[in-house]
Amino acid sequence: MSNDQLNFLLWVAIPYCSYTIFWVGHFWRYKKSQYTWTTRSTELLEQKLLRPGILLFHFGMAFVLIGHAAGLLIPQSVTDSIGFSEDAYHVMAVTMGSIAGFAMAIGLGLLVYRRATNERVRQVTIPRDKLVIAILVIVVLTGLGNLVIMQWYGGGYNYRETVSPWVRSIILFRPRPELMAEAPLTFQIHAMAVMGLFAIWPFTRLVHAWSVPFPYLKRRYLVFRRRDAVSR
Repeated sequence: MSNDQLNFLLWVAIPYCSYTIFWVGHFWRYKKSQYTWTTRSTELLEQKLLRPGILLFHFGMAFVLIGHAAGLLIPQSVTDSIGFSEDAYHVMAVTMGSIAGFAMAIGLGLLVYRRATNERVRQVTIPRDKLVIAILVIVVLTGLGNLVIMQWYGGGYNYRETVSPWVRSIILFRPRPELMAEAPLTFQIHAMAVMGLFAIWPFTRLVHAWSVPFPYLKRRYLVFRRRDAVSR
């Protein structure tokens, strides 16, 4: 297999396969298996580690997603045109990315430790949960590795010249695989792990991400009364 063919497979075919499975899989599961659209919560089995772990993980993940969206979807030319220099952008991205990334990593670590050490939680962990955890660990570790190795101690790597335009080319259906082929190996592994996560997403408990209970914010309080009090 030539380099061009390999690059096409890795950075065109696989991304679009992952993209297709992600959307078609969600549609299929929602139409055919809505009763499984749940986190399968284990809150009743253990709460001491669950609460800090889930708060840190979700807080970190939310800001990581915001940072990735800004860094990958907004071209460098836009920030340059408004006078936001690359150095200023680098400092802001590294600072915010470090806070969010380590919060997410600590939260994930607590949740993984909880599943590994609590017998009751471990008994309700199915193979798909283990696969999600394994891929999440790879995603988080490679992301932090890129942050620490490349940005803290490696002099900085401007991913907005390779990774970002590659992502936009995939979204716009004008793929440029040669861009991602130029990125460092750790960035490539990170991208592959993310695509793997997207591919299994519809078939795991990760679907709960699309069921944020916003109506609870405006729902009226429920009043509970004892049965004997009502009878009197």
